[in-house]
Amino acid sequence: MRNILVALIFPILFFVSPNHSAGQSLEALKHAIKEITKKYQAKVGVAIHNDQFTDSLVNFPETPFPLQSVYKFHLGIVVFNQVDLGKLKLDEVIVIPKEKLNSDLYSPIKDQFPNGTSLTIAQLIQYSIAESDNIACDLLFDLVGGPLVAQQYFEQLGYRDLNIKYTEEVQQAQWDLQFENWTTVGSCNRILHDYYLNKNQLLSPASHQFLWEVMKSTITGKNRLKGMLPKNTTVAHKTGYSGKNKATGIIAAVNDVGIVMLPNNRHFYISVFVTDSKEDEPTNAKIIAEIAKTAYAYFQKFPKK
Repeated sequence: MRNILVALIFPILFFVSPNHSAGQSLEALKHAIKEITKKYQAKVGVAIHNDQFTDSLVNFPETPFPLQSVYKFHLGIVVFNQVDLGKLKLDEVIVIPKEKLNSDLYSPIKDQFPNGTSLTIAQLIQYSIAESDNIACDLLFDLVGGPLVAQQYFEQLGYRDLNIKYTEEVQQAQWDLQFENWTTVGSCNRILHDYYLNKNQLLSPASHQFLWEVMKSTITGKNRLKGMLPKNTTVAHKTGYSGKNKATGIIAAVNDVGIVMLPNNRHFYISVFVTDSKEDEPTNAKIIAEIAKTAYAYFQKFPKK
């Protein structure tokens, strides 16, 4: 999707919006983020937009970044859409046999119920998004009809710069497959924006609110977007992590995307994807935290005109 209104300011890395009364300050924000990212051995994709989606800062706008578990947010929208259409019911009970939990996938469900269990679709959504449970994610993919159905849903709405191709089980079986589940940072922010404002009535009010509460309750990645923000800052977000390639030592994905609420009744959208990183996971998380802190300070200082 190429519908973010940007102007070329920094020919290699950064685009920023031309329509800003404090243009010099936005340029300073761009510079501050560049100073953060250049300290680390990693490629860092960043998209930041204000609440009106008029001010924008996007680097590597054309680059596909591996989604990893960030796509559980996208899947959540698809699941709720099918709930709204009457194809699924949140209170429908899904039986998860012991054999289904015999997996190497990261899964709090597996840890809590090693002999199998039964959970509602609402519970699967909570596990998948808030706790990044991979078994819950793949069960939800099965319920909606697979990754292709999720991809087609966004394509039909006009979103082009993302690709949802494989389940967690498939993408984690082979390192390179994760790169076929990808997004651009700008596309991720656009979907966050359209979801939050419920543009074109993506979801019913009840489904919209349910997803909002689940994203606010995310417990993964506490040291990423939320890591350096003031205590009790509301952040509705979704994380992603690839682990480290044992052969190369490279981490392909440490991600966090979300909506950050400000104390002045405003908010901003932010997507940060760290890839091709020679840093360890805590350092990659620190990159994300530093960028979020810098953006938070910027939007605190320059209120809406």
